[in-house]
Amino acid sequence: MEPTEPQQHPEGSIEARVVEVLKTCYDPEIPVDIYELGLVYGIAVSEAKAVSVTMTLTSPMCPVAGSLPPEIQQKI
Repeated sequence: MEPTEPQQHPEGSIEARVVEVLKTCYDPEIPVDIYELGLVYGIAVSEAKAVSVTMTLTSPMCPVAGSLPPEIQQKI
């Protein structure tokens, strides 16, 4: 799956707030946040306000594959 351009979300929306949280999560090998790296493909918010983030890691053997997704989930 190819990374896409970051989507613009209305200021103050749940999606925009999630983006701000994602910008605090970094791949430790690259000093850039996961959102700006293009690792996030989509953010969806259900009517019940449940958030779903579609993303990937920098590589199949990413050393934080076990710790980064739970960190993101906890922060969101």
